[in-house]
Amino acid sequence: MSPKPMTRPGGRSARVQEAVHAAVRELVGEVGRDAVTVPMVAARAGVTPSTIYRRWGDLQELLSDVAVERLRPETDPADLGSLRADLDAWAEQFLDEMASPSGRAYIRDALLGDPDGSNAGRCSAYAAEQIDAVLNRAAGRGEPVPDTERVIDRVVAPIMYRILFRPGGQGADYARELVANALHRP
Repeated sequence: MSPKPMTRPGGRSARVQEAVHAAVRELVGEVGRDAVTVPMVAARAGVTPSTIYRRWGDLQELLSDVAVERLRPETDPADLGSLRADLDAWAEQFLDEMASPSGRAYIRDALLGDPDGSNAGRCSAYAAEQIDAVLNRAAGRGEPVPDTERVIDRVVAPIMYRILFRPGGQGADYARELVANALHRP
């Protein structure tokens, strides 16, 4: 049984999702990710295990859904007055958050419990929304801007590749180098 994509539901559905997500976060903090079980989550959230299985399919898909929500940016990118400054700051923060131990764990969980790729798509959309905000602001100031896909290809993709397959050694200088490459006009 494949679970339905989790959007921000309303009413009882929203309360159940909120309670289950909170239970997962609390239990992971208390007992560790590997010790969490569906019955533990259900008991903590005040729902039956069948509710979790019906809605999320299995524990890995639930962990994936929670991870995707944790990867959602909480604020708009900083407005530092120029495209380069805004994009540098955003890329540095993105790299820092994604490369952190918790960021890596969220990435792993988001991808492991994502049989149809919808959670990966949601994570990609979060990054694209943040980039769009930076680019739209810069365009509004009259600055020339690259398109979103160029920034994803030249900033986000290399960061994610390094985090997943060649971790270590990437810092602010690396993020700024990627931004410079994305903004370079051949």
